[in-house]
Amino acid sequence: MPGAALSGSADGPGALEPLLRAALAALEEGAARRGGPVPALEPGELAARVAREYAAARGTEALPRLASLLAYGSADPADPLCAAHLHCPPLAVAVAADLAVSALNPSQDSWDQAPAATTLETLLLAELAELVGYGGEAAGVLTSGGTESNLMGLMLARDRVLGRASGRQVELEGVPRTGPRPRVFTSAAAHFSVQRAAALLGLGEDAVVPVGIDHAQRMDPGALAGALKRCADAGELPVAVVATAGTTDTGTVDPLPECARLAAEYGAWFHVDAAYGGGALLSDRLAPLLDGVELADSVSLDWHKLGWQPVAAGVFLVRRAETYASLARRAVYLNPRDDEEAGYPSLLGLSLRTTRRADGFSIAVTLRTLGREGLGRLVDACHDLALAGAAAVRAHPRLELHADPVLTAFLFRYVPREEGRADRRADHSADPARADRINAALRRRLLREGRAVVGRTELPGEGPGRVRLKLTLLNPHATPADVERLLHAVAEAGLAEERAEAGLAEERAEAGLAGKRAGEGAGERTGERAGSRAEEEPL
Repeated sequence: MPGAALSGSADGPGALEPLLRAALAALEEGAARRGGPVPALEPGELAARVAREYAAARGTEALPRLASLLAYGSADPADPLCAAHLHCPPLAVAVAADLAVSALNPSQDSWDQAPAATTLETLLLAELAELVGYGGEAAGVLTSGGTESNLMGLMLARDRVLGRASGRQVELEGVPRTGPRPRVFTSAAAHFSVQRAAALLGLGEDAVVPVGIDHAQRMDPGALAGALKRCADAGELPVAVVATAGTTDTGTVDPLPECARLAAEYGAWFHVDAAYGGGALLSDRLAPLLDGVELADSVSLDWHKLGWQPVAAGVFLVRRAETYASLARRAVYLNPRDDEEAGYPSLLGLSLRTTRRADGFSIAVTLRTLGREGLGRLVDACHDLALAGAAAVRAHPRLELHADPVLTAFLFRYVPREEGRADRRADHSADPARADRINAALRRRLLREGRAVVGRTELPGEGPGRVRLKLTLLNPHATPADVERLLHAVAEAGLAEERAEAGLAEERAEAGLAGKRAGEGAGERTGERAGSRAEEEPL
């Protein structure tokens, strides 16, 4: 039956080869048809096109037809004008390695499903632990990303700290209903997955205490010290301090040594979310930003950000393997004790998942191909792009930079000129609500026209004037000229939105004037009729 061949065994490559040629040709055709970073369509138009193609795809035409559709309808992170999110263009060598994993389909929940991959993951994690600064007693696992890694970090924090305070085995008996209230401390700019993890772990989102930040969205150590003291004075239990090494919006790194010291002082678990900033460890230039990460009890890393891997390539590490105890599981059909005693290792007790893809293989191939030095050059290239982009924003009369880039991302905004102003210079005292409206709209205009993919966020606080645009530069082959081109596209879209807003206001004014004139005319005619009636029927 066509399409029913298998990808494994000695016959697998032969079955794959013609299909891969067809898929690659379709990807090339779809990308050429898209012709830019994103398809120039409204969401509803694209959805209708996808539905039509999906319905029409049948038999041997399904693969090339749908692969072409996918390429056409994708936001392409390899395009220099696609720079909104922590969504990297994967390296070709990593994708080729990922294909090998897909073809062989090993599952990491038992040795007899993944003999070589089990050992490779163990070796890779030891290498990554050394990169973080951990010793030989570290342990870890590949995850689906920072959200899962942060959940695991807070789970171990809950089990150890809350378990120690309550004298209970929390993973078995559950969160105590009495005793001190557990608290988790993280910055106001931390990833939302911290709150989500607290909810899933039975602590409740309200257990998370947001700690104050500075202008660059970096956690304030004084604010953390004060929050921890208030917690202890109130008889509450500091379970964890979660520091961020690379915030999503600005790439800011919290003061890790100070956070580690305060966590230790109050007996809290110290977790570092380095899903974005962990890539700085590859760069001699940027690695000092993460000084203190080696003090963390656990760390999240994502290699599908500043590691150029296909999704998913998350990593979770703990400084001491013994802290993993509450995750240990034995399933007699996967990791029986006598198998382990006979030398057949199992990774089952290191993960929240059972069936688990060998996602570490592409990371291992990439590290062996490029080495830390080669990957570090890619990190530095993206950092250079961010610095060049920030300089271009400063030089542009209609753009305003929020703060200098720390890693490879920065925030900025388009500043409209004051309404009625004759020149084209930006007016930094312009109506903040109008500035928010135009910045939000110009981003959608760029998407609608297929010209660029730019991020959008809001600064902490209340009230208007907080909307910002965001460039996250993860393409090491892009150039400063590409970034300038992207910024000029933003400025052009902002001016177009101003003109569209002015035209709409003019149309409304004209419509109002026409209505007023029509009303006045009707009033005059009514007055004439009333006057004639008044003459006929005097009061």
